[in-house]
Parts: sequence; C-alpha cells; structure tokens
Amino acid sequence: MRLDRPIGTWLLLLPGLWSLTLALNTIEHDIGGYHLYLYLLFSIGAFLMRGAGCIINDIWDRDLDKKVARTASRPLASGAVNLFEAMSVLSVLMFLSLLILVQMNMTTVALGVFSVFFVAIYPAMKRFTWWPQAFLGLTFNFGALMGWTAITGELSYPALLVYIGGVFWTLGYDTIYALQDKDDDALIGIKSTALLFKNRAKAWISLFYTLAMLFFVAAALSIFPTYYTAVIVLAAGLHFTYQLSVLKLDDAGRALMLFKSNRDFGLLLLTSYFLI
Repeated sequence: MRLDRPIGTWLLLLPGLWSLTLALNTIEHDIGGYHLYLYLLFSIGAFLMRGAGCIINDIWDRDLDKKVARTASRPLASGAVNLFEAMSVLSVLMFLSLLILVQMNMTTVALGVFSVFFVAIYPAMKRFTWWPQAFLGLTFNFGALMGWTAITGELSYPALLVYIGGVFWTLGYDTIYALQDKDDDALIGIKSTALLFKNRAKAWISLFYTLAMLFFVAAALSIFPTYYTAVIVLAAGLHFTYQLSVLKLDDAGRALMLFKSNRDFGLLLLTSYFLI
C-alpha cells in the first residue's frame, strides 16, 4: 500500500479537493457541515484507492519489478507476500472504498465505479505505449470530476477543465518520476515518456506544465472571470518554474525530490481556489 510513501495519496486526492472547492463557489445555498464531510470522505477514499492501486500495480508488475533495482524489494517481487495475500488485502480495500463511495450521489457513484476500469488496466499501459503517463493522468485525476458532481450532482465544463489540467499536470510530474528508471526500463523493454522524449524531456515537461496552468486558470475564470482570479491562480504556477529551473535529467535523486514536490504545487493551487 506504500504507507511509507504518502505522496501518491496526495496526488490522487488533490484534484478532488480542487473541484470540491470550486464547486462550492457555484452554489447559492448553504450546505452546512456536509461539505466538510465530503472533504473527509474524499481523503479517506484517496487513501484506500491509492493503496488498492499500488497492489494492482504490483500484481501486474511482479515479474518486471524483480528486474528493476528500485522495485526489486516490493513485497510481491521479493516473495515477502504471495498473490493470495495481496488479493485478500485488495478485496478489503475495494470494499471499504465502495462504502465511502455509496455515501455520495448517483452521478458520483457512477464515476467512481467507472474509474476502477482505469485503475485496473493502467499498469499494463507501459507494455504497449510510450505514453503510460497520459493514461495515469486519465486515471489519477478522476477526483476532479467526482468532486464537482459530489456538490452539484452533474458534470459541467469547470470540472472538465480541471480534469484536463490535471492530466497535463500528471504528464509533467510522472515524466519526472520516470527519469529515475529510464536505464532499467530501456533494458527490460518498459516504455515511458522519459524514454520517448530523451534529451527533450525538460521542454516537454515545460509544455505540459504550461498547458496544465492554462486549464487550471480557465476553470477558475469560468466561475469568477476577474483579473484577480487569474493572478491568484497563476501564482501557484510559480512552483512549476522552480521545478523546471532545478531539474536535471540524469539526477535520479533530484527527480524524485521534484516529483514529491508536486504535493506542494497541489496545495498551492488548492489555496488559490479557496481565495478566489
């Protein structure tokens, strides 16, 4: 479940919190403490589903993980846990996640159930496409759709803008993450955007982060079309400038540090959405 590495939970949770916060700015009536309850449900749900996603990923990759230095010690790859034990824990996590999900409206429940398809097949993408990071973006940002519908009961374009922005954000940070494994991945035939882009990776990451900010700003402007809105949201994007300024394509330790720093970007964006 990677309980010792909570960054994955943060990256799964934050898009949902962004949309919850934006959606609360669109409703005219006071829903009292229910919105706080939704923040709690999303937090617990992200924790459970991130753990489930890690187990699914390790089941898919248990043979490949043995061949990569960074992943060889994972429980299934190392033999510390067997497949039945992993499936048992996965079943418990999925059941608890369902209990969280059914407390929301039917639109949100439907989106949550649909997202499981992406969670289940994402680990296979690195075998077939150079763009598994794009598929991770589609998977990890479902909270941007669900946070909006949990408040409004229906999908609309601000949620879609946040979702698309989140996909580009994930393309950026997961390309940085993939820089750690590019040598091992090349040897065993695993595909990634880091290998695809090679020495142009920083330029591509810059493009992804720029597009992400355009969509994040557009989502906020669709609700509050003012200069103040644009400035306060764009301020969060300064974190991307920092990441790009210190990124080195052949420094695995720095790549991991910058990947983890995307929690800070997500919290900055969440703060800006609170302030608009």
